[in-house]
Amino acid sequence: MTTTLPNRTSTSTSSRSTAPRPPRRRFAGLGLGVYAFLALAFLLIPIVYTFVFSFNDAIKNNIAWRGFTLRNWTNVCDAAGICDAFMASIVIGLISTVIATVLGTMIAIALMRYRFRFRSQTSLLLFLPMASPEVVLGAGLAAQFLSLGVNKGFGTIIIAHVMFCISFVVVTVKARVASLDPALEEAGRDLYGSPNAVFWRITFPLLLPGILSAALLSFSLSFDDFIITNFNAGAVTTFPMYIYIAASRGIPAQANVIASAVFILTILVVLISQLTAAARARRLARSTQ
Repeated sequence: MTTTLPNRTSTSTSSRSTAPRPPRRRFAGLGLGVYAFLALAFLLIPIVYTFVFSFNDAIKNNIAWRGFTLRNWTNVCDAAGICDAFMASIVIGLISTVIATVLGTMIAIALMRYRFRFRSQTSLLLFLPMASPEVVLGAGLAAQFLSLGVNKGFGTIIIAHVMFCISFVVVTVKARVASLDPALEEAGRDLYGSPNAVFWRITFPLLLPGILSAALLSFSLSFDDFIITNFNAGAVTTFPMYIYIAASRGIPAQANVIASAVFILTILVVLISQLTAAARARRLARSTQ
């Protein structure tokens, strides 16, 4: 006579799956959701305030709401000096980004692919601008320019921005270089490709996402910087400096317009890059099927 034992494993598994969650876990999940919502709201409050007050019918200051208007968006340059300051930040950011990206990419490849004297010391020196306070960097550069008799202006700002942006570029591109498969470059050399051909046809396309990320990071740091720029600007006024100076008498609504437009443009760039990456992944998945 044979007896069939009950399947305790399946019974216990089904009972665990249908058992209600303990109250402590439910409260923990609810608390995490509330915390995430409050953190997101805290981060978005300044952005929402900036966007809303870009439509404020302000006269002398943009602190109290006086009514809705589109005049600020159609006449952005009505505020004296704001467009000049914005264009100065754009030009400085672009030039600094190009120089820092080119030099930082070459330094990152050299540090990852070659052995030379003072290699570790060079890596340490590159991290110093990232670890040093901006007040120290700005004051040190200002004293150096003063001792050399260099007139402050666009040139000194670009030198200062390249100096602290290049460290971020090196770190970003180094991470990309470390992730490359050396077998791909070896295959190119085995196919009788010259060093230049291997670099431009294999290495550079693989490094391009990291280089673009480093360039975007460099531009955002340069465009947003105030402390180092204020020490080395001379008679030049950038957009962050304009905001700081205007804050004492009331930031004009046109500044909110420019800030809102930059934020919207940034969101669009992120969305386009994400959609492009998703489309590329779908095409790759279809091609491998």
